[in-house]
Amino acid sequence: MNRIRLLSEQVANQIAAGEVIERPASVVKELVENALDAQATRLTIEIQAGGRSLIRVTDDGLGMSRDDALLCLERHATSKIQRAEDLSSIATLGFRGEALPSIASVSRFSLATRERASDSAEGTQIIVNGGKIASVRACGSAPGASVEVRQLFFNLPARRKFLRGEETETAHIRHYLTLAALAWPGVAFEFIKDGRTVWQFPSVNTTDKFAALGERLRALTGGGEKLLPVDFSMDLPASAEEEETEAPLAAPARFSVWGFTGAPGVSRATREDQHLFVNRRPVENRGLNFALLEGYHTALMKGRYPVCCLFIEVSPAEVDVNIHPSKREVKFHREKTVRQWVAQAVRETLLRFHTPAKTQAPPRPPPPPVAPAGVPDPPVSIRLPDLPKLYQPPPTAPPPASVPGLVPATVPARAAAHSSALLQVPLRLVGVIGRLYVVLESDRGLVLLDQHAAHERILFEQMLRRLENNGAAPSQRLLLPETVELSARDAQFLREQLPALARLGVGLSEFGERTFLLDALPPFVKENQPRRFILELVDALKAAGQGVNALRLGEHVIAKTVCRHAVKANDPLAGAELENLIEDLRHCAMPYTCPHGRPTLIEMNFRELEKKFGRSQ
Repeated sequence: MNRIRLLSEQVANQIAAGEVIERPASVVKELVENALDAQATRLTIEIQAGGRSLIRVTDDGLGMSRDDALLCLERHATSKIQRAEDLSSIATLGFRGEALPSIASVSRFSLATRERASDSAEGTQIIVNGGKIASVRACGSAPGASVEVRQLFFNLPARRKFLRGEETETAHIRHYLTLAALAWPGVAFEFIKDGRTVWQFPSVNTTDKFAALGERLRALTGGGEKLLPVDFSMDLPASAEEEETEAPLAAPARFSVWGFTGAPGVSRATREDQHLFVNRRPVENRGLNFALLEGYHTALMKGRYPVCCLFIEVSPAEVDVNIHPSKREVKFHREKTVRQWVAQAVRETLLRFHTPAKTQAPPRPPPPPVAPAGVPDPPVSIRLPDLPKLYQPPPTAPPPASVPGLVPATVPARAAAHSSALLQVPLRLVGVIGRLYVVLESDRGLVLLDQHAAHERILFEQMLRRLENNGAAPSQRLLLPETVELSARDAQFLREQLPALARLGVGLSEFGERTFLLDALPPFVKENQPRRFILELVDALKAAGQGVNALRLGEHVIAKTVCRHAVKANDPLAGAELENLIEDLRHCAMPYTCPHGRPTLIEMNFRELEKKFGRSQ
């Protein structure tokens, strides 16, 4: 008797369902993707019991004829690819043709559809129970398709047992629908749970993609955080295969990153508010996660993650979406280039947030360099003068005459809560509280400045510029050289970075196949455990990625140094010293966070103040 046999079609579909259909949210994902590929402009998603008992997705897409409706329930039946070559340039969300037969094999499935271009009002209804077609009949149907999935995993009790509670499964469905609604603001979405409408978003009819995305973001998240628009594009360089072939020159492939990312100081403790899309497909990619952290370098505290909604648009031939059964993960053919450009797009956006201040501020001579090894003179304790105005605010029109018995909710001069960067608006010194926090007033409200964090940022950028201009950091020989043995992978990586380490003043040389000799360190580095120091440097460069400025390895050392040299919490500063501190902060490239990612400035506008005092609701 033969031990190897062919599986039946029903068992094969259930195995495929185990890979594609993980939970009710997977069913919603596949059905919504099919509807979007069918050019739907309106989607209604209805669930009951967290998707266990009912999932219904109704769309107004192209619809299907009777023959196509029957054929779509066969495995690997699809309208989106025809040849193997099509896999290298997939421009649709779905393409395998496994979703509908897999879903139908593990549920009580019903499909009602009618072609949009058909003149007849008659559609087709197909009912499938556990992978077996129960009936096929004509029915009245609106153009598009309506798919019902009832009693998911009814014929697989072991799989149904592993489903979570209703609220958990509903949260997964809501999360995917949030991503779909962000990716397609031109499509109207309605989400119904247990007969109650959870949210309903009309389509955003505008050609401005930033305005459309911004409106959909406000509808989904409330728009409470300050977000910056990202707009970056480059031409992808020719690959090695393209250079080898002598084909006629064609237009270079375009790579672009656009969307919104959080302003300096806006972050979360998890990655839940990171929404990344590749050609409108929500994706997970570790390289993109690292690129975001690299772009926010020194603008995020340790353990915090950026808030963003970014769309990466690249030629379909440059990305492989066929590496995961549910298509959650993607792989770029030029991963290194994509990672570098995403980090550059975020970095340029954050720097551009403060760039106008540099053009408006009068030119100043460069500040004298700060010697890292020296200890600055202690600040002189001088009492604050009579609160001088650092920058005169622009004249405002007098408030209108008040009507007796009516109190205006807001003052017109205060209502201009515009989105300019904080250091671009006029500031007036009010005082210092707690011998640490400088109180300032702007035409928008109250501003608090952390003098220690601000001074850290100023010294950090001064020392970093000095290191970059000199090209090499000073080095001090160790009295007793230390040997450091690493793993084979770390040793190979460190061997490639020896020239960069030498520029930082770290004296490392090969002392064997996996052993290195450490005989010099920068003079301001105090480290009793050389092996740990070297491993931290290796991890820092690995996290930053290849091609990053070699000086990055020493930035954490500089950050620790300026923390010791910056003014402390109890150091009293005079008014002139505070003026210079704010002026120097205005000329920093990233003035809104210290090198450790903590905020240097906090603003509370007049609307927030009036709300706290009960003057507005």
